[in-house]
Amino acid sequence: MKISLCHQRVRGLTLVELLVVIAVLCIFAAMIDFGTPMHAKSRALRIQCVNNLKQIGLATRVWEGDHGEKYPWSIPGTNGGTMEFVTGPNVWRHFQVMSNELSTPKVVICPADDDLHSAVATNFNFFSNSNLSFFIGLGASNSDPQSLLSGDRNITNATPIKNGILALTTNNPAGWTAEIHNKVGNIVLADGSVQQVSRTGLQDAFVNAHGSTNHLQMPVLAP
Repeated sequence: MKISLCHQRVRGLTLVELLVVIAVLCIFAAMIDFGTPMHAKSRALRIQCVNNLKQIGLATRVWEGDHGEKYPWSIPGTNGGTMEFVTGPNVWRHFQVMSNELSTPKVVICPADDDLHSAVATNFNFFSNSNLSFFIGLGASNSDPQSLLSGDRNITNATPIKNGILALTTNNPAGWTAEIHNKVGNIVLADGSVQQVSRTGLQDAFVNAHGSTNHLQMPVLAP
């Protein structure tokens, strides 16, 4: 009788352990089924964002090559540029003037941008900040290959955007909001290279760029 009770206890303990193992396996299965696809999707969207910024960098370099090595915002409208629109909610005009080089409005939208105002425009004739995910670095220059040319709009330094301009200084370190890529972001430099950077990487980018202030024209919506 004692031997039988001993066997029952062993079998009972083994059954409990088996149920625990099954529960753990179910949790792992759920993580594989639901966690991995979400992570893979997020990574795929970010890669597409990088590709879009590469096209923006290339388009800008092609445009400036045809206009005396100057960016659109450095040339007056009488010469085909957008110098008159470097303040206010006009950043979309800099992209619009490069429509031939960009080819399609799809490249100026980050696929991870879930803002309700962000929708791909059908063409550059009917185009505005509501169809745009990226800022323009007004201080970008050929003479400074590491200067910021463009990047994700979720950049911030916890100061208000005034007249469409975000002024980033070494005294106010820049970072990323949780929008788009969850506190990280992508930037394209004047040399056409694209970087995926965290807050620390972004601050390093400002250090590498010459000048103590970076003025970014943001895709804010008109009042």
